[in-house]
Amino acid sequence: MNLKQIRYALAVAEEQSFTRAAQRCHTVQSALSHQIAKLEEELGCVLFERTSRRVSLTSAGRAFILPAQRLLSARQTLVDEVVSASGTLSGTLSGTLTIGTISTLNAIDLTEKLAAFHRHHPAVNIRLYVGISELLLENVRQQQTDVAFVGIWPGDKDMLPASHRLLTDEPLVALVSPRHALAGCRQVTLPALAEVPLVDFYSGTGARRQTDRAFQAAGVRRHVSFEIDHIEWLENLVRSGLATGIVPVSTALRLSGLVAVPIKDGPRRQVYCAWHQPLSRAAERFLQFSGLGPAGE
Repeated sequence: MNLKQIRYALAVAEEQSFTRAAQRCHTVQSALSHQIAKLEEELGCVLFERTSRRVSLTSAGRAFILPAQRLLSARQTLVDEVVSASGTLSGTLSGTLTIGTISTLNAIDLTEKLAAFHRHHPAVNIRLYVGISELLLENVRQQQTDVAFVGIWPGDKDMLPASHRLLTDEPLVALVSPRHALAGCRQVTLPALAEVPLVDFYSGTGARRQTDRAFQAAGVRRHVSFEIDHIEWLENLVRSGLATGIVPVSTALRLSGLVAVPIKDGPRRQVYCAWHQPLSRAAERFLQFSGLGPAGE
C-alpha cells in the first residue's frame, strides 16, 4: 500500500467516477484502475461497486475513507510544518492551501482569486478540487480542506461550521432547450414541471434537497428521470431536449443557448464560503487577500 494508491482511491470516492478521478490525478484511467486493484488486493476487499451509470463505495470502501483521509492529512501536516517553519525563517509564505468547491460556483471568480493569490505568494502549494457540498463540508470538519465553497438549501444552514460567510442567495430557475414547450413561458409552476422529464442531482445531496423540499412544500409529486453528479451532464441532457433542469439563476446565465424560465414559488440556493479553525497561515492569508475572511463568522 502506498500514498499514491490512497490518493487515487479517495479521488474516485469523491468524483464517483474513474474517468474524472484519473483526470484530477493527472494520470490515465488504466493506470489509476490498476493501482486501485492492487490496493483492493492488498486489503483483501472490494472498495468500489462499478456499474454503467456510477461508481459507489462498498461498506468496506466507506470504512476506508476516514482513516485514509487522516493518513494523508497527517502526511501533509508533517510537510506543511517543516515547510512553514522554513518559510517563516526566510520571510516567505509557504505551505499548502487546499480548497474545495462545487461545480456551480458563480458567486465569485475563484480562478481569478487563486491566480492573484499565487502571484503574491508563489511558494504556497495550491490544491483545488470539485465535489458535492456534503463532501466538502465533511472535509472541512475533518480538516482535510482549508476552505470550501458550498451551495445549500436555506433550511440546511446547520450543516455549516461555525466559521462561514454568505456569498449569495439566489432563486433556482427551470432550464430548457429553445425547442422545449416551456421555452416560451414567462413563468412556470412546480406542478407543470412535475409533468415533464426532469434531470437533477442524486437523491440525498444538498443540491437535490433544494428542489425536493420545494416540491414537497407545494404538495407536488415529481419523478426525476435523470440523476447526475455534475453540471455538465445536466447541461448536455437539457441541450439534447431529453429533460428540464432546475438550476441557480447564475448558472443558467452562464449556459449560452439555453432558456431560463422563472419558477413560481420555486426553491432558492445559498452559497457560502466555509472554513475550519484554526486556520493555516496560507488559508488565513488567502481569506484576507480575497476579502472572504473572518469578518463573515
